[in-house]
Amino acid sequence: MSKYSVPETLAVSDSGFLFLPNTGETFTLNLVGKEILNLLQDGLSEEEIVKHMLDRYDIDERSLEKDLSDFIMQLRKYSIIKEE
Repeated sequence: MSKYSVPETLAVSDSGFLFLPNTGETFTLNLVGKEILNLLQDGLSEEEIVKHMLDRYDIDERSLEKDLSDFIMQLRKYSIIKEE
């Protein structure tokens, strides 16, 4: 599974509000989305994030992997993260 980098210029508030200064775009994440973004910022791979989330939440692995893949695809689409 892939690892991703988060631009250093990305501003993230405690409430999950994201701001990309180079484009002026803003986004809002829910608590789980913000947790995943924080894990990506910490350098965790998708596999490590899946393990972390399975330990923390009551969700089946298949659903989690699909949801995480969809979320990462959206983050990549809006250039919030880049694949390393």
